[in-house]
Amino acid sequence: MTMRTITLVLTLLFATTISAQEINWLTWEEAVALTKNEGNTKKVFVDVYTDWCGWCKKMDKDTFQNPEVAAYMQANFYMVKMDAEGKEPIEYNGKTFKYVPSGRRGYHELAAALLQGRLSYPTVVFLDENLNMLSPVPGYQKVEPFLQIARYFGDDIYKTQDWKSYSGVGK
Repeated sequence: MTMRTITLVLTLLFATTISAQEINWLTWEEAVALTKNEGNTKKVFVDVYTDWCGWCKKMDKDTFQNPEVAAYMQANFYMVKMDAEGKEPIEYNGKTFKYVPSGRRGYHELAAALLQGRLSYPTVVFLDENLNMLSPVPGYQKVEPFLQIARYFGDDIYKTQDWKSYSGVGK
């Protein structure tokens, strides 16, 4: 084999490996259980969506399926998909969160709690290793801005630097 052929084969194998990276989405209960494991260092990321939300579907396709996003998020977070209009009750911290019929659709109480009462979709929520709120982030996020936000929380930058100085907002 020539060096060019070897390089081509390795490049194709690497590209296939990167593009095959997928997010292993968990339920809320699965993520909570994993955070209780001794030595856990992963934070929790919650994608709060609805079935009818077009921007949620676009973010799934364009942002979450991006190989760099998928690899970073899998390495640093337990990834939860939460239907904001889900009908199944969820037990957490001794409380049962339920679906609340309201208007034409309704909402799930845990989704409302995570979104701090601001029900807009998509909204992603970052929680620390102990499930304490770091921040909800409303709206569709493209790959680069999303990774900047994810790294801010995932790499613990939020502990030593405010968002404005980290992100360069207002410069």
